[in-house]
Amino acid sequence: MGNFARTVLLAASVLTALMMAGCTVKGPEEATGGEGNRLTETFSPGAALKSSFVNPSVKGMKGIAENDLLQLLADDQTGAIAVVHKASGEVWHSNPPGRESDPLATGVNKSLLSSQLKLDFYNSFGQINSVNSHADSVNYKQIGMEEIANGVRVNYRFGSDKKTIDDLPQKISKSRFEQNLLTKLDSAGQRTLKIAYTEDVEQGVYVRSDGTLKGLQLERALKAFEAAGYTEEDLLVDIKENHLDQTKPEPRVFHASMEYTLDGDSLLAKIPASSIDFPAEYPVNTISFLSFFGAGGPEEKGSILVPDGSGALIHFNNGKTGYPPYQQPVYGTDRALSRIESAESGEEVRLPVFGIIREGGAFLGIIEEGAPVATIQADVSGRLNSYNYVYPTFTVINKGDLSLDANGQQRSIPKFQEEPMQSDFSVRYAFVGKQSASYPGLAAYYRSYLERHGGLPEIAERKGENTPFYLQLVGGISKKKHFAGIPYQALEPLTTFEQAERILTELKERGVHDIKLKYSGWFNKGLDHEVPAGISVDAKIGGEKGLRQLVSYTNKNGISLYPDVAILTALSGSGFNEAKEAARTLRGVPAEIYPLNPALNRRDRSGSPSYVVSPRLIGDYTAAFLKDFGKYDALGVSLSDLAAELDSDFRKNRQIDRTASEQLSLDALNQISGADLQVMADGGNAYALPFLSDITHAPMSSSGFKIEDAEIPFFQMVVRGSIDYTGAPYNLTSYTDANRYILRCLEYGSGVYFAWIYEPNHKVKGTEYDDLFSANYEFWMDQAVDIYGEVNAFLQKVRHERIIGHEELSDRVFKTVYESGAYVIVNYNRVPVTVDDVTIEAESYYTGGEAS
Repeated sequence: MGNFARTVLLAASVLTALMMAGCTVKGPEEATGGEGNRLTETFSPGAALKSSFVNPSVKGMKGIAENDLLQLLADDQTGAIAVVHKASGEVWHSNPPGRESDPLATGVNKSLLSSQLKLDFYNSFGQINSVNSHADSVNYKQIGMEEIANGVRVNYRFGSDKKTIDDLPQKISKSRFEQNLLTKLDSAGQRTLKIAYTEDVEQGVYVRSDGTLKGLQLERALKAFEAAGYTEEDLLVDIKENHLDQTKPEPRVFHASMEYTLDGDSLLAKIPASSIDFPAEYPVNTISFLSFFGAGGPEEKGSILVPDGSGALIHFNNGKTGYPPYQQPVYGTDRALSRIESAESGEEVRLPVFGIIREGGAFLGIIEEGAPVATIQADVSGRLNSYNYVYPTFTVINKGDLSLDANGQQRSIPKFQEEPMQSDFSVRYAFVGKQSASYPGLAAYYRSYLERHGGLPEIAERKGENTPFYLQLVGGISKKKHFAGIPYQALEPLTTFEQAERILTELKERGVHDIKLKYSGWFNKGLDHEVPAGISVDAKIGGEKGLRQLVSYTNKNGISLYPDVAILTALSGSGFNEAKEAARTLRGVPAEIYPLNPALNRRDRSGSPSYVVSPRLIGDYTAAFLKDFGKYDALGVSLSDLAAELDSDFRKNRQIDRTASEQLSLDALNQISGADLQVMADGGNAYALPFLSDITHAPMSSSGFKIEDAEIPFFQMVVRGSIDYTGAPYNLTSYTDANRYILRCLEYGSGVYFAWIYEPNHKVKGTEYDDLFSANYEFWMDQAVDIYGEVNAFLQKVRHERIIGHEELSDRVFKTVYESGAYVIVNYNRVPVTVDDVTIEAESYYTGGEAS
């Protein structure tokens, strides 16, 4: 590998002051000779953990902490913990009690069943390796526990600095072998080295005999080299002299700590960022913890709750090992990390939660710190082991690939982010008893949790007696035109402010109520507008005067107007300098997003890209936009990306990781809230919920991954009653049957949504906005009125009510219950279905429980 590969090693990592019993942490110079963070001190576990109580139902563990609801017990030899839910008697183990007899798990998978922590790290080639707390800490007796308030801290040292075959040169010159080694050893040592190395007379070197260097023979060879006084400097000399593809090995020793504390009905599990330490040569990519907490066995009944879109269940032991396990990043893809080539398929994770539901109780895992860099993972029994489990993984260091041309050959080398994530990683495991052991029960818990912690908006007044009708109107788009054969881009008006009034008037006259208008493409050159460093209302759709008239019209007619703005995405051109203002990828180039070619379902790299705006500019753009926006007296604003996207910026020496980016987005949302505006937003990531009055493009399904067994309205059960919401516009979705859309709105308690233009459809032909090709309002008006009328007939009766119950009564037949007791049963089948003496017609619904 030589010097070329060594140049790609991570230059530095953060040296931490480890609070480990009996450990002495060396400074960088002392520990490594000035080469990085290499901690090689001897681990001492400290004093044995004292037990404050005993629970006979949890054998082999010491009682650590207790409150009115829970008990926390721990095994100071293995690091395993258990939580006892007093009311139900349920015991939740960090590691499956019967894991030793698992007939399926072998090797590292067997070891992982006994592990509480796993670290994945990169080697110098950018390849992933891993260590876990059982194989690499417990087995080396490198684990220590210490009491903390209401709990315990577990300190782990992973790996060993024991020498290996890599500490022996692959080749060594004849003169150095004989003079520097053999002459310094006794006859036994000489015999050992002559077994370990074979002379190549032609080359004048001794070659390492890897086939013989195993077990006892390797130990003898290492001792012989040590006895001869062979040093790391000697190894480097031999590597250089013989042009070896070998590097001086570095001790792969890592540190991390877990803190467990009881807090009311919850266990808080936390990895302090300050406890994570790794050698500079082996940067940690991800850290996973409590992978098998509460795992269900092969004979147990239960389900895994995953936050895929609106929510999904994976039933225990479903046998779906032929499909990939579940894996999704919280808050979707970081656009500064991903080269987005194809159309996005599936739903995003909007809520940082997961759970296990068993017959006797359930837990909900709430990621409280580190959610922006978390990935939720889940799998069922039968693939790697006999258990059903779900857990979070947190990214510590991201890696990209950098292509270099050297001597006419292109080589790819790893490029790492400069600093680890500046965040602790913590999860609240909230326990409920049998009565609440269901996904509606966990949704109710999470809703209450958000309300207690300011995670949902405070509702000062319940407004509106009808379910909302959401309408997006597109003002103008950029379109390529020609003058004297010369192409140029011009604004193509699709819906002027005056035309918008005509559409709104017709809707009201036809009985559509509580209209919430998202107006897109109204300023700074249309739908894909220039950055909002200022506002210039597009003259072709009516200019400032037209906007003021529309604001006046909507206010007088009880219509909520939300002019739309993108803050995190920008086109190249006036007002935006991608070299200075775009977020940078790990490759050091601006993060680009090319337009989609719907025919190929691929990004069109011949088109003009948009760019991911650096998070450091979010506050400035928001302030500038609000300053100009205030003069139009609008009461609301729509955010197309601020509550839906979350991006890093890997600009050299100015890195903003995703956890820091979340705070910058929160600061911008606070600015908007301070302007006293009602806020509509696409997506609805959890951190944005307290600021929102309405969510568009809310998840109305799961991604439908094959491993999943059911999709559920978990998201809706959390936010309904606090925030109004709708999914994607009906006329821009894959729905081919209005009945199915109506059923989903009723089941999920959603408003109706359409996206329209006033001008004929051919106006968008030959543009990058083919998805609007059938959006002319006249084509959809009658159907929109009919759909809204049918949905509103029921949902107006439960206008501001939460969903408190949801269940599948029969195959593709679902019942949703609202706070007042009103319910709707929807039948997605193409045939009638009778349930509990009630017949629901094909692709229809039945309502009941309404107060007379």
